[in-house]
Amino acid sequence: MLRSMTAYARAACDETWGHAAWELRGVNNRYLDAVFRLPEELRALEPRLRETIAERIKRGKLECSLRLSLTTSQSTQVSVDTALAKELAAAAELLQQVAPNAKPLRIGELMRWPGVVQQTPPDPALIEGPILELLKLALDDLITTREREGARIVQMVSSRCEQVASIVAQVRQPELVEAARTRLRERLSEVMEKLDGDRIEQEIVVIATKLDVSEEMDRLDAHIDEVRRVLEQRQPVGRRLDFLMQELNREANTLGAKSTDALTTRASVDLKVLIEQIREQIQNVE
Repeated sequence: MLRSMTAYARAACDETWGHAAWELRGVNNRYLDAVFRLPEELRALEPRLRETIAERIKRGKLECSLRLSLTTSQSTQVSVDTALAKELAAAAELLQQVAPNAKPLRIGELMRWPGVVQQTPPDPALIEGPILELLKLALDDLITTREREGARIVQMVSSRCEQVASIVAQVRQPELVEAARTRLRERLSEVMEKLDGDRIEQEIVVIATKLDVSEEMDRLDAHIDEVRRVLEQRQPVGRRLDFLMQELNREANTLGAKSTDALTTRASVDLKVLIEQIREQIQNVE
């Protein structure tokens, strides 16, 4: 099923060791780019988190934020560097003698001094497993959202493909081709008497070949059929669709260059508008 790259998901859990919550935000990107915001005690888990995401997501920029709140029994253990604290207290007493009017050093200020209070983080092995499982749940929700948005993109793209096919069918009408030939004959009839007849016939063949858009119409139909086929695949197809849009736009440009009447020129413009609308949507396709 087609997936959009734009989505949001959240998953949370409460365990004996505390509370955890994943938030995933996805936007379009040419490649997979996962950005993590993790608590310091779980930084070592990042490679496994990347592997888990890469197994499920192929394209898009993904912002992954983990909020962790540990219970008292699992929270970090606090220790005090008494030697450093004594040195700071002695320095404070010395400064108090130099500046007797200054306020004395308080315990809270001493505790905030870097290195005085040291924290020992909890054992990450106790929470790594549940954190990984929680990420998988968040990815399930994210993928469901991406597929739901992808279904809407399929509907829009399919609708535009029908309109493109309709325009191609109009340009293919025999009366339009015959009208172009008639105009060419009328223009040449004015100078036929002054020019060599054989040369005129040769020029008519050359000009008619240049004005023939049947090949462009065939390729437009073939590309539209390929877009419809790709939309039904159950794998990442964003890059292939982007390539097909380039090919469709190339044929629309050629049609405009060969145009000899207002109807064909308008058809070329309409095709470009529809192709651009499709291209804007598939920029969000995985």
